[in-house]
Amino acid sequence: MTVLLLVALAVVFAFLAIRARRLITSALWLAGVSALCALVFSLYGARQVAVIELSVGAGLVTVLFVFAISVAGDEPLAGRPVLPRPLSAGLVLLWMLVLGGMLLPGLPIPPAVPPDRAGLAEVLWGPRGLDALLQVVVIFAGVLGLLGLLAESGAPLDGAVAREVAAGRERDLQALTEQLQDGEAVPE
Repeated sequence: MTVLLLVALAVVFAFLAIRARRLITSALWLAGVSALCALVFSLYGARQVAVIELSVGAGLVTVLFVFAISVAGDEPLAGRPVLPRPLSAGLVLLWMLVLGGMLLPGLPIPPAVPPDRAGLAEVLWGPRGLDALLQVVVIFAGVLGLLGLLAESGAPLDGAVAREVAAGRERDLQALTEQLQDGEAVPE
């Protein structure tokens, strides 16, 4: 019953992600879907998959979405949908019926694994420690990719801020030079 409730809540979150007017709100709803899927995986005993889904799906992907939205902007697109709404709704309903028909007829729901069976440290560093290390590498690569996107294309001293600071120092130097030529005392 808990699993069905979590799946239903994930479907509601997914629907809210589709219907959200702002992209940032949609990204946060999708993070919720990923977190709920991680809970379902954990209840079914797939703890490694749950940890990876939670850290990559709800963590890294959400951070990348939010960064991309902040760079590209959150303005809604002005345009018509590619598919008419009735056709889209019909395709989604057909997909749900096919998926439900594949899942419901004779497949029993496996029992939930008791939570005290293995701790998080055992799951992360137990027999699948290599997976966890590869996950750290993927997250590190994502962070390096973000830093690469944030980096300026030119040298640091070629930027607009550097030119503005240099122009301000040039003005200050010019003012000091004029004060010295006029014989005024230079403030220290």
